[in-house]
Amino acid sequence: MADEVVEEEGAKKSPMVKIIIFAVVGLILLAGAVVGTLFAVGFFDKKDHKAAEEKLHELEAHAANAAASAASAPVRSAKKSPEIQRFESTYMELEKPLLVNMANSRKAISAQVALMTYYDDRVFKNVKKHEFALRAASLDVLRQVTEDMLTKPDFRKDVAAKIRDEMNAVLMKYEDFGGIEEVYFTTFLIQ
Repeated sequence: MADEVVEEEGAKKSPMVKIIIFAVVGLILLAGAVVGTLFAVGFFDKKDHKAAEEKLHELEAHAANAAASAASAPVRSAKKSPEIQRFESTYMELEKPLLVNMANSRKAISAQVALMTYYDDRVFKNVKKHEFALRAASLDVLRQVTEDMLTKPDFRKDVAAKIRDEMNAVLMKYEDFGGIEEVYFTTFLIQ
């Protein structure tokens, strides 16, 4: 009978020992997989701290330059010309035409407006950003046109100059820089 008790205790201890052995072996395999992966990705390689610091300083300098250039006014785009210094003209047309009634008249003016600048694309980004305010300022100028003004030889040039000045004033108000050099009418209709 004593032999039976010893056998039962041995049988009960045997499965518990097997579970512990499997758990320890599993942990060892898991640790080996983690260490092997770290070796494979270069975790234990010597780091070049000096190169990393240089790259960090380079990125910081680049970020500082980008912030400084974003805060400054746009730069004129130079045109390559051996004789004289010339600037590259870029154009943009407002998407919708301007439609307004003339002052003291039953006539209406419909005009499509294009803008020209010598500066970089930030001017046109600002124009897109503030297009509603620019359209409103342009419409205010066109509302002041009377029938008497239509007979003047430089009527359209004068109106375009007034629109340019008003647009630059709006951009100065919101962006601290205008940049619109010329305003052109691509269509101009009075009915």
